[in-house]
Amino acid sequence: MRNRFDRQMESLNSQLTHMGELCEVAISRAAMALRNGDSNQAMNVVEADQEIDHMEKDIERLCLRLLLQQQPVARDLRQISAALKMITDMERIGDQASDIAEIIISAGMNETNEIPEIDKMASAVSKMVHDSVASYVQRDLELAREVIEQDDAVDELFETVKRKLMRLISAGDEDGSTAIDLIMVSKYLERIGDHATNIAEWVEFSITGVHKESHI
Repeated sequence: MRNRFDRQMESLNSQLTHMGELCEVAISRAAMALRNGDSNQAMNVVEADQEIDHMEKDIERLCLRLLLQQQPVARDLRQISAALKMITDMERIGDQASDIAEIIISAGMNETNEIPEIDKMASAVSKMVHDSVASYVQRDLELAREVIEQDDAVDELFETVKRKLMRLISAGDEDGSTAIDLIMVSKYLERIGDHATNIAEWVEFSITGVHKESHI
């Protein structure tokens, strides 16, 4: 019985890893679409979000089977409960990457060269997503805590983006509507960082049994 349970837990880890990879792909495609003003690439983000939604339902069903059929011990129960919380955050990450893509499509916009911090934010939050899921699979508490600490750097980048855009608007170097779109893009990236932090906090709970208050 335990062998079957262990195999199902391995399947859970594999599916969570794949869902995390899809989130990374969605973020990467959104950043690329923004850099290149590529509406086709932005449409690929929307498609990736749909696959993320399907994965959330598949993983949720697997978690419920594990809870109802296998009678997990306390540590296993924490892992499964954390997984259920994590997939909610990953689904929202997909939504927010899709929101970025929709801004790009509707506004026909691309990132201005004066705001490289937006691309830095995309890279940073993508790494946070990867590391948060990896910390769960590897049961790596130190890595989870590193993700939590990285959120401050993303918040600082977001504040830098806002300040730069306000200066550009004041100087007449940036169209007001484009600036608002870019602020929204950076805000969605900042929220993705918050969701990755939430995932890391649930990883910490799965290992220690203690959970910090969620950001979202």
